[in-house]
Amino acid sequence: MRILVVEDEEKLASHLKNILEDEHYLVDIGIDGRIGLDLALSEEYDLIILDVLLPRVNGFKILHAIRHAGIMTPVLMMTVKAGVDDIVHGLDRGADDYLSKPFALPVLLARVRALLRRSGENTSATLGVGDLELDTERHQVHCSEQRIELTPKEYAILEFLLYNKNRVVSRLSIAEHVWGDNFDLFSMTNFVDVHIKNLRKKISDETEKKIIQTVHGIGYTIKDES
Repeated sequence: MRILVVEDEEKLASHLKNILEDEHYLVDIGIDGRIGLDLALSEEYDLIILDVLLPRVNGFKILHAIRHAGIMTPVLMMTVKAGVDDIVHGLDRGADDYLSKPFALPVLLARVRALLRRSGENTSATLGVGDLELDTERHQVHCSEQRIELTPKEYAILEFLLYNKNRVVSRLSIAEHVWGDNFDLFSMTNFVDVHIKNLRKKISDETEKKIIQTVHGIGYTIKDES
């Protein structure tokens, strides 16, 4: 999953990036309001973590601009200004949640997981289909109650497909969300196919009725027919 952090305190921004990447998220940093706004309008993200007090363009103006552009990506606002008026101001303009500085990292990560689940139309920490379960808190995968060991990239692909269950996800979308900007458009789509093949082997998904279904010429999907 891909997250944009718009934060002008470089030390905090770097710390947040490291923490989120340790949780297997892809993270871009906007170090001021203008850079953050340009990234939010030009790139596709699953979540935006947005500071309010930013140089050049403040967080409220960024929020207004992206919502005006029709971008409905979940936004978690954070600020040292935690008064009721500020919270109401942000929520009324389209923020999905609010976090006051300083904050505990476990609280931040819990808010991130909750917003990502909400945007994926899932309210549980566990994603799954049939006998396959993925725990987004523990980063564990089980199939028929057996623990499955996945590489970080395999886990990220499976999580992305499960968050988008019953939707067709293109190879390009998978590459962008799992590898971010570090991919070659001409070779990475085949690389995705290789990872899908390895993932299928690990989850014993080689029967005729596959969990991960190929949509020829487009990409992949996980359908929940229960």
